[in-house]
Amino acid sequence: MSKVIKQMQLTALKNNFSGVRDMVMLSVSGLDAITDNKVRLDLRKKGIRLQVVKNSLCRKVFGEMGFSVEKAWGGTTTVAWGGNSIADLSKEIETLAKKHEKFIKVKSAVADGQEIGFAEALTMPTLAQALGQVVGLAMSPAARLASALNGPAGYVAGQLKTLSERAEEAAAAAPAAEATPSAPA
Repeated sequence: MSKVIKQMQLTALKNNFSGVRDMVMLSVSGLDAITDNKVRLDLRKKGIRLQVVKNSLCRKVFGEMGFSVEKAWGGTTTVAWGGNSIADLSKEIETLAKKHEKFIKVKSAVADGQEIGFAEALTMPTLAQALGQVVGLAMSPAARLASALNGPAGYVAGQLKTLSERAEEAAAAAPAAEATPSAPA
């Protein structure tokens, strides 16, 4: 391969993977062209792309991008990326790999530029779940503070209500006692 063509391929890989931090590395072999096209179209509808890469060039590009990927470079490599999060991407790829288990093998996953096991990528929360957890954690101290303030305040309010009711009863009982004539002695 000439240096010019190699440089063009490196540039194309950099452009394709710029901004991508989550991906799954696959080995796809023996899949016929019609099935391969159908798989790619179905994934494209879900915002997921596939690209077969040359291992040496992709390793170089990923190294320049700061990715730490070591396990995925044996044999043919297809990179899948896209979707809302690494969890969504991994779940789609798992479904695809189960459907075509003879032809598609998952090698590894990359989450935020760091290589992780595919099983770990499947258990990671989706973007919506992660945001929900963060909001829940942020709201937790405020909820605890509100309940702590409501507890004593509710107790004091209950005592004040009881005292005011007693005072009203005493005030109502006093005029009634004055209205009844006393018996002569």
